[in-house]
Amino acid sequence: MVITSKSQSLNFTLSLFGILHFLIFLTPSQATTHRLIHRDSPLSPFYHPTTTPSHRLHNAFQRSLNRINSFKLAVANPNNGNTQAPVKPGGGEYLMTIFIGTPPVQVIGIADTGSDLIWTQCLPCIHCYPQTIPLFNPQHSKSYNTLPCRSTFCNPRYVDHPRCGINSTCWYRYSYFDGSHTAGNLASETFTLGTTNPISLPNTLFGCAHDTTGIFDKSGSGIIGLGRGRFSLISQLNGSKMFSYCLTPNTLNSTSKLSFGEDSVVSGPEVVTTPFVTTGTSTSYHITVEALSVGKTRIPFVNKSGIEGNVIIDSGTTYTFLPLGVYNGLVSALNNIIRAKKGRDPNGILTLCYQTTADKIRLPIITAHFKGGDVKLQPVNTFSWVRKDVVCLTMIHNDNTVFGNMAQTNFLVGFDLEASTVSFKPTDCSLQ
Repeated sequence: MVITSKSQSLNFTLSLFGILHFLIFLTPSQATTHRLIHRDSPLSPFYHPTTTPSHRLHNAFQRSLNRINSFKLAVANPNNGNTQAPVKPGGGEYLMTIFIGTPPVQVIGIADTGSDLIWTQCLPCIHCYPQTIPLFNPQHSKSYNTLPCRSTFCNPRYVDHPRCGINSTCWYRYSYFDGSHTAGNLASETFTLGTTNPISLPNTLFGCAHDTTGIFDKSGSGIIGLGRGRFSLISQLNGSKMFSYCLTPNTLNSTSKLSFGEDSVVSGPEVVTTPFVTTGTSTSYHITVEALSVGKTRIPFVNKSGIEGNVIIDSGTTYTFLPLGVYNGLVSALNNIIRAKKGRDPNGILTLCYQTTADKIRLPIITAHFKGGDVKLQPVNTFSWVRKDVVCLTMIHNDNTVFGNMAQTNFLVGFDLEASTVSFKPTDCSLQ
């Protein structure tokens, strides 16, 4: 991908709509006030006033569990192509609107920090799941080009399961944890970001999917990877390899923000910066958490994969998942501080709950001790009211450890691929 002028340095901001399921419109750097809207916020076009908080959390848990199971499989089998986000309807993802081709055609894909390859469903279709917008037709684009089998990028080092297809073109196939898959031509195309003063990104590598099976959300037409791999959108940008987001709690009538380039720099005295670690062939963002603490009680954070890079930070997973020993230590520490009657999650998912009201309980701060500094997680990051009289811890035990997006609420979180760091800055995201 080539950007020739400094004015096209991709210092643009993304507007998104949705909770864990955001619709993104991209604008250039001159318009930095475009925002994200949480799907469950009353401001969201997807808002359903009859949906209870308990039901929303239940749905989020199912999406999160599917997602971390896909991470688990990818770690266990790093070369089998199961390195993408799980594909379940409605969920735990961001939907990103871009335009591809000449003339430009709208494409909506899951913007996923755990994925690399950008792909969208294309005509002619062998097997396709139903989608709301028309399928992309490469024959109508003047800038579409398939990659030949002899291409440098038609190689297992860059794309999963490449093979030589019809007319000696490169064919890819990605498989997913739930048995879904996508396959098609590896190609290059012009991507256009934004509708006002659009930014054109020629020669962007992506997958033109002709064979996609599984349970996909019809509102999306593919995946737009933001991970660390060669084919992700952030990796293909010619310039600063940085992006950041600031997510508001879903209970607020306010919006969030996602930015790329220089506008995404996270700076200031309160910033905590931690390195992300390369773990095998995984292109997810692995960071190191040394311990959690509640008050004076410190719970060492060690799991079977060791201390370095022991946690995946993922904006598409709702909950935070902890190793059993860490979770049990955290529960014990919280029970020693919180004086309230035990309650029950109506859906039977969250296991540490208290039956009380907001004016009668004081929820503690949980500190995450990252390599490089400490991040204080406020109650909004770690607890949720599943009913007006029941509050539950939104951290759950699982062998695969993930720092989810609820824990990242009201932090400006910045990813710098060149420095290999993730930064956190406490921020009122509703004011961004």
